[in-house]
Amino acid sequence: MTRYKKWLIGSLVISAVSIALVTCLTFNSDTVEALRKIRLEYILAAALLHIISYPVWGLRTRALCKALGYRIGVLKVTEIVISSTFLAGITPSSAGGEFLRVHSLNRSGIPLGKATAIVVGERLLDAIFIFSCLPFAFYILGDILSDYKFDAAFLTANFLVFVLLVFFIYGVWKPEKVKYVTRRLTGRFAPFFGKKTDAAVSHLMEQIDREIDHFHDSVRVFFSEGKKGLLWGIACTFIFWTVDFSLLILILMGLSQTPSITTVLAAQVLLAVIMVIPATPGASGVAELGAASIFSIFVDSSILGITVLAWRALTYHMNLLIGGLISLKVIKDMNLIKKLIGDSAEPQHSA
Repeated sequence: MTRYKKWLIGSLVISAVSIALVTCLTFNSDTVEALRKIRLEYILAAALLHIISYPVWGLRTRALCKALGYRIGVLKVTEIVISSTFLAGITPSSAGGEFLRVHSLNRSGIPLGKATAIVVGERLLDAIFIFSCLPFAFYILGDILSDYKFDAAFLTANFLVFVLLVFFIYGVWKPEKVKYVTRRLTGRFAPFFGKKTDAAVSHLMEQIDREIDHFHDSVRVFFSEGKKGLLWGIACTFIFWTVDFSLLILILMGLSQTPSITTVLAAQVLLAVIMVIPATPGASGVAELGAASIFSIFVDSSILGITVLAWRALTYHMNLLIGGLISLKVIKDMNLIKKLIGDSAEPQHSA
């Protein structure tokens, strides 16, 4: 818990400093006038739209679960994805959120390997959507891509995603190779985690081999009898990103701006790629400074800081708040269940 507190504090501090820096550098008399004329109904609509994105995400996860033959209620799966946003927001490249979703799906009765396939499948659908939109973003923002400020970050993000995709495809194609590598790594590192005996290490390797088989079988199912669920997942992915990208349009309308919708969407596609770089917890600093640089194409300098603040508050700080509250509820429910199980396990004494 201490480590999570450090990550949370670190991500919030970096985010606050970055937003303060952008705001201070762009604040002037026009900023004050814009704040006086702000139309809160659009900001509230943007917040509502972000809340709607949670059940859309939940429906996608549910569709992928159903494709593998597992049924989970909409409320339950939505609770899982919301709770994961908190840990995603305080870990680099949102990695903690993925681990938590895998764990939560596993606790809901889905084997670990299949739960991993579902979560990895979600990430792949996101990556395919974003990278499919890149030609559109290149065309709209062709001038800015020649700016040296974006070249390094953009190329690094593309390279990392490409490497991960290659490893994933190779792992699906050659599961036995993955098993061999994991056996070697497990045998080397297991003693550091308490697996001292040969029998314990052997049992652990058998578990890992079983979960790799589950993962491989799940990927096969997605492209065979689970195609319908996969198609629903693709549809939900499109709706999710469309909803999330629409927040900035509403924010700008609330600040009395009339943005070009295509430019706003293209800018956010580019920003999504840059934010893949696992530099800081929750991409704090990278997101704010990257947004300030990219949004400056179509946002007046006097309201640039306000725009970045409102956008980050809805897409990041709201996730921390709502995700944190749901996480506390999940932990409380788990403790209650453990207590009930413990009470029921106690011997009953007759009078």
